[in-house]
Amino acid sequence: MVLGAGGFIGRHVMVALLAAGHDVVGVVRTMADLPAAFPQIRFEQVDLADATDAQDWRALLQGVDCVVNAAGVLRGRQMEAIHVAMPTALYDGAIRAGVRQIILISAISARDDVYTDYARSKCAGEEALRASGLAWTILRPSLVYGDGSYGGTSLIRGMAGLPFVTPLPGDGRFAFTPIHVRDLAQGVVRVCGNPVFYDRTLEPVGPNTYSLRDLLGRYRAWLGFGRTRFLAIPMPLMRGLGRLGDVAGDGPIATNSLVQLVAGNAGDSAAYAKAIGRRPRSLDDALLARPAQVQDRWHARLFFLAPAIKAMLVLLWLVSAWLGLFHAQEETQRVVAGLGMPQGAALPLRVGSSLADIAVAALVVLDRRARWSTMIQIALVVAYTFTISLATPLVWLDPLGPLFKNLPILLLIATHGAIGDRR
Repeated sequence: MVLGAGGFIGRHVMVALLAAGHDVVGVVRTMADLPAAFPQIRFEQVDLADATDAQDWRALLQGVDCVVNAAGVLRGRQMEAIHVAMPTALYDGAIRAGVRQIILISAISARDDVYTDYARSKCAGEEALRASGLAWTILRPSLVYGDGSYGGTSLIRGMAGLPFVTPLPGDGRFAFTPIHVRDLAQGVVRVCGNPVFYDRTLEPVGPNTYSLRDLLGRYRAWLGFGRTRFLAIPMPLMRGLGRLGDVAGDGPIATNSLVQLVAGNAGDSAAYAKAIGRRPRSLDDALLARPAQVQDRWHARLFFLAPAIKAMLVLLWLVSAWLGLFHAQEETQRVVAGLGMPQGAALPLRVGSSLADIAVAALVVLDRRARWSTMIQIALVVAYTFTISLATPLVWLDPLGPLFKNLPILLLIATHGAIGDRR
């Protein structure tokens, strides 16, 4: 059973286990199209933040020999539940169900000397596993990269893809020993069901250690964006940007990710290769074996554009609400007259549409997968455009094009819908 099966690491772990001949059950928060994408795997839909009672797991764990916990969050109110309370309940249920081994994928920077709620909860989750009475193996990888990317590697690609200059936090000397996601998945396969690895903590890392400056330079060259011109960003400014990301909720930079980056992510390459019995590929070899495609360049350039588009859409709806409430009396009267409605309908129409705009702005903020918000935004823009066109068709001849501008706005909304889901 793989928890967090829909994530970047979880998907690769599932595929590797399946290729090794295991029967796999994937636990995901949202099914989406996963059963169609992985027809050989049985999926169970579980909100891990709520699965904090052993009874929640007892039936699901029947027939399961090994559990791989690849679930985790870097920020948010559910962190304690997902990293500590849920696993504790899982372990209780696993003992009763006869599960033989638990494999926990943690992080190399989750240490007692790193003062974030992420590190604290990860460490607490590790201790809960060690005290569970089950056979356990804890894997604490460094930066995990692959053909695709998520989290830290997406951020590195995004920074490397910025035009003109590449921002460099501080002096850029923060160390990483990155491991390819397929090598990490093969490590999980090696550990799964193997008593040699019971009650052990391993640090999956690649063969080479790089500074953040080295990683950015290598990724920019791989993407084909030319020579790297670094722009040093003082750490106080980076911490300010991290706090802005905390407020935004899903911004590209957050305080936790920044602190975990500075904490150090280097490991002992020789020790891991010896323990696992194979040498993971190097970053240079992996990049050489898989040349960057146009989709990689799109992703790098869109990484920071995606949250910027989201912020602009929120601003658009809030400004539209403000203008409707305080500056659109005459325009609303013309629409009401053009539709043949009583003049008394102007105020409710104006207030109602402004409140709808505020509600849409809130939905754009809260809809992390950009699904419902995209459909509702398109429906509302089309409804506004149709209604105003019907009431005052000559507005289309306005030289400033107030209605014509709705067409590129619709494309912007559709673009956000296409790239807004980063899972």
